[in-house]
Amino acid sequence: MTSPSFRLAHVPGVTPDKWVRVWDERSPDLPLVLVQAAAADAAGMVRDRAVDAALLRLGGDRTGLHAIPLYTETTVVVAPKDHLVTASDELSAADLADEVLLRPLDDVIEWTDGPGRVSDDRPESTADAMKLVAAGLGLLVVPQSLFRLHFRKDLTSRPIPDAPQSRVALSWLEDETTDPIERFIGIVRGRTANSTRGRQPEPAAAPRRAKPPQPKPPQRGKPRKRR
Repeated sequence: MTSPSFRLAHVPGVTPDKWVRVWDERSPDLPLVLVQAAAADAAGMVRDRAVDAALLRLGGDRTGLHAIPLYTETTVVVAPKDHLVTASDELSAADLADEVLLRPLDDVIEWTDGPGRVSDDRPESTADAMKLVAAGLGLLVVPQSLFRLHFRKDLTSRPIPDAPQSRVALSWLEDETTDPIERFIGIVRGRTANSTRGRQPEPAAAPRRAKPPQPKPPQRGKPRKRR
């Protein structure tokens, strides 16, 4: 029989290490198993119950899923270190108007009306696109975490504040907010150990104390008539 565990999928660029460390400290009774998932597959893995929850990027079909947004990533353009766009510390969409942009098949930035000319040849992956950028065949727009994941010494990046951004969220099945899910929600939200142990039963109402009998005031007799 397989031992129980909490299975957590995470997409490329999302690093759950700090949350996993807290989980291991607080829930040694239930191992957390990390499962690498492609960005396009993470939601389906939750629906198919291949995992209990997923750290994924918002977008696409979220039918039947809860999602708690955790943070928003910076969008950057990746270019060779000697490219003209690297002359500025920060770029706008207009700065890319004359550039060829590569859009890999695992692209996570939904920028359908973006600047420049999108290359007709779509690389299989972001890692493949980075190689093409290094070869001078175009630029690449990605979340900063993916640039760091596929870092190359011959490439650099610049932020694009007016580009669409990617939001990372914790997602799980609707109507299946289990105790382990509650524990992990507490961790990603920074709750203390005492408040991340899952759903706690409602405290019983304290019994009402009976009021002690109050002493009756002494009755005064009728005043005697003087003779």
